Amino acid sequence: MAKNTVKADIDFEKELWDAANELRGAVSENNYKNYILPLVFLKHLSERYEIVYEELTQELKDPKSDYYTTDQEEINYVLEDQDEYRSRNTFKIPKTASWQYLKDNAEQDDIKVIVDAAFDVIQELLTAYNPQLNNLLPRIFVRSELSPKQTGGIINLLSHPKFSEKENPESDILGRIYEYYIGRFAMAEGSGAGQFFTPGSIVRLLVELLEPYRGRIFDAACGSGGMFVQSLKFIKEHGGDKTDISIYGQEMTAQTLRLCLMNLLLRDLSFDIKLGNSLLDDKFPDLKADYILANPPFNVSNWHPEDLPDGDPRLFGPKEEFTTDGSANYMWMQTFWHHLSITGTAGIVMANGAMTSNSKGEKNVRQHMVENGMIDCIVRMPDKLFLTTGIPACLFILSKNRDGKDGEHRERTNEILFLDAAKMGTMASRKLRVFSDEDVTLIADTYHNWRITGKTYEDIDGFCKAATLEEVQNQDYKLTPGIYVGTEAEEDDGILFEEKIEVLKAELLEQLETGKKLNKQILANFDKL
Repeated sequence: MAKNTVKADIDFEKELWDAANELRGAVSENNYKNYILPLVFLKHLSERYEIVYEELTQELKDPKSDYYTTDQEEINYVLEDQDEYRSRNTFKIPKTASWQYLKDNAEQDDIKVIVDAAFDVIQELLTAYNPQLNNLLPRIFVRSELSPKQTGGIINLLSHPKFSEKENPESDILGRIYEYYIGRFAMAEGSGAGQFFTPGSIVRLLVELLEPYRGRIFDAACGSGGMFVQSLKFIKEHGGDKTDISIYGQEMTAQTLRLCLMNLLLRDLSFDIKLGNSLLDDKFPDLKADYILANPPFNVSNWHPEDLPDGDPRLFGPKEEFTTDGSANYMWMQTFWHHLSITGTAGIVMANGAMTSNSKGEKNVRQHMVENGMIDCIVRMPDKLFLTTGIPACLFILSKNRDGKDGEHRERTNEILFLDAAKMGTMASRKLRVFSDEDVTLIADTYHNWRITGKTYEDIDGFCKAATLEEVQNQDYKLTPGIYVGTEAEEDDGILFEEKIEVLKAELLEQLETGKKLNKQILANFDKL
């Protein structure tokens, strides 16, 4: 496995966060991303246009090029032809929408008007290219409380040469800036960020487990698109080609969908991302994906399974028995299984409670998945991996290539691999734990050694165990790795420790108050004697 060479904490993170802080006082922190990220995106499109313009200009002058001509009218035609730019994955950007124009006018009193006008021009280009990109760059600066000085300050800072893809070719510099901001905004935003951001080390672990070299990649809860971007990085690190993958996703929040679309356009990826609630309004009913990577919202209640049509093709059985309004966790499982190709594999982040939940609508699904050989691997993860919750999570790896007939993987239909990584990871801050490269390598290699033909795998006490389906049935279909690998099996109800303490404290105070009343009653009874 290649080392992870692209990191979110890039060298100029202080300057980038200072740029975001230009918004302080005029914009709430949870809205920073709506102003910063569109500007980063506009800068990317503008620089891509300039790079392609210069490439075309050189080709038109080069006698060895198919584009060579001395006809000035022909030269002008080629340089103004939008199709030439589209064929090279960019757009011809008019001067008034270029980054240079914004930079030249950053000190003007009407810079907010100029930015919104630039957004309008680029939005028209995007919509003409793909109607799915409509409303990607709404007019937001004029009606904001930002001052012209604050707006110009952001533009000036993002104009620094070290933030330029032209000055740093092959560096994905703007993509890294975008990725950095998404992570930092998630940290600043707190619990509300969970709908659009999955920390990088979790995404990277999933990608290294599944190895999505080529084929269709799907995420039915795609957020800001982190799973797709990490898949692209994996392909690049292993010498692959991004044209070998096609991306499909669904996201239920329009604002988050915009983040995802910009994120993918920054990487020149082909994609089909739709807006909608994947549980009740599956926008890709016929899609069969080779890889599914997803971090759906945990423990969603009141999601209205009664609104599912009778005979929904995703369900393993009658909806009254295979769903529960108390949690959507196992509806996500059924959705992902339905969308796997005949040899597909899915990696899903889940709350730990999903491994042992006993409600009928969840246990029925889990039992069905075990008995029908759908579950390939379970990874228990440590706490504090998420910016938005301290609840520990796990990974469910589902696979349709367990029969050993694909020529690459051995037959393992009667086994489930359990990995306990609960003690792994390093605290990057007081609140956040991350997996190191070595952690990711150990977990991924163990999984690959177990499932790939010709590799050598051994159970390791306290870390990994290839359990038979009979062993899992004997444990009442519980999937907690600790039960099988030899560590203490901890039941996890998905409630934060801090919340449990508050409940216990309230119960103690109530009991103390009851004790006082009983003491008074006892003393009163003594007085009557």
